Amino acid sequence: MKYPVTLRKTEEGYSVSCTGLPGCWSQGATEEEALANIRSAIEEYLTVRAELLTDSETRQVEVAV
Repeated sequence: MKYPVTLRKTEEGYSVSCTGLPGCWSQGATEEEALANIRSAIEEYLTVRAELLTDSETRQVEVAV
């Protein structure tokens, strides 16, 4: 899957967040490092979210708009 991310230059390097996944953000000294770090953060976010949904009575369904 592809997720759009927002990349911002900061005094320390780069800050990056995934707007489609609330609370999913990372950073890096370089743009390349920040993008690699957000890739890992997205993977971990999706893994934890899947585990939480599996253990509850919540169902995930798709809705077309």
